[in-house]
Amino acid sequence: MFTGIILAVGKIAGVEKRGGDYRLKIAVGSLPLSDAQLGDSIAVNGVCLTAVELGNAYFCADVSNETLLRTTLAHAKVGAAVNLELALTPSTRLGGHIVSGHVDGIGTVLEKKQDARSYRFKVQAPDNLAKYIAEKGSICIDGISLTVNGVHGASFDINIVPHTLQQTTLAHTEVGAQVNLEVDLLARYLERLLQGDAAAHPKTPGVTAELLYNSGFL
Repeated sequence: MFTGIILAVGKIAGVEKRGGDYRLKIAVGSLPLSDAQLGDSIAVNGVCLTAVELGNAYFCADVSNETLLRTTLAHAKVGAAVNLELALTPSTRLGGHIVSGHVDGIGTVLEKKQDARSYRFKVQAPDNLAKYIAEKGSICIDGISLTVNGVHGASFDINIVPHTLQQTTLAHTEVGAQVNLEVDLLARYLERLLQGDAAAHPKTPGVTAELLYNSGFL
């Protein structure tokens, strides 16, 4: 688990194709690896990866086809900057929100404009994620815990303060860029829970007005 508070910006130092998927080498920059161990989870642009090799200033991780299918790591290029976060510990300050590192989909930056010292971004999410994104709720973009300012269908607005711009890759994220999205973990579980016993039957329509009424929410 992670908090969405980026600890360092690293770079992709190597992309190796192995048996149909990838192994990435990540140069970690200022990310502290002194107490890291093989098998530890490290978030790379919001994607939870397992360290299979550790060096003084790098780690390597295998990236499965499932991860390549669902995230922007499928287009990883040597030299690209990436947001990095170590997994949280029981004593970690939860400065962001609970992040699993399991990306739900890929969004596209539609707008980026300056607002005083901040920047406002408009991001288009996949249609199937729109129901999980709420005004003033939390969302994770490329591993960064952010607050949703407004929602317009499947698109949403976020405000990036100067500190976040300086400490993450968003300063160099431009219109048209693709970003990893992870919706609020609680929203995903709540939807499944509301289905009750119907969740065992894949052809059920999911959360409907009738289901919400029968559950006492309407």
